[in-house]
Amino acid sequence: MKINYFTERNVRVPHLRRQIIARWIRQVANEMGKTLGELSYKFTNDAGILEANKLFLNHDYYTDILTFDASQEGSEYISGDILISLETVASNAEKFGVPYEEELHRVLIHGVLHLSGIDDKTPEEERLMHFAEDRAIVLLHRLIGDRPLLAD
Repeated sequence: MKINYFTERNVRVPHLRRQIIARWIRQVANEMGKTLGELSYKFTNDAGILEANKLFLNHDYYTDILTFDASQEGSEYISGDILISLETVASNAEKFGVPYEEELHRVLIHGVLHLSGIDDKTPEEERLMHFAEDRAIVLLHRLIGDRPLLAD
């Protein structure tokens, strides 16, 4: 199991509690019947995610996350690349009235849930995804305790 963190476009990697995040992601994957392989998170801005969305998916719009599955078909291991626009995460946090740190972690686990087999294309799938995200956030708060979500 390995989790990598990268940035592009002069974006800085958030001060994540990496050991706790690794434990959290591993537990969520296990609950989904999966084993964590290798994940690579890349943090970018809106221009970077728009470019990737156009290039890889032929979509001409902004999003908070793009997930690229590198898992082998039928494997219990999940692996992939997860591209996150920190600008969109910030604007979504404001739009939904939640703290930035919480929205960031929701997006971090959203990609893992996609790799674990949960989709969000239909209203029913969206409900399942939100339920799984909410469960994962509760678990994260249990693991972190009373400490802030992001390290100083």
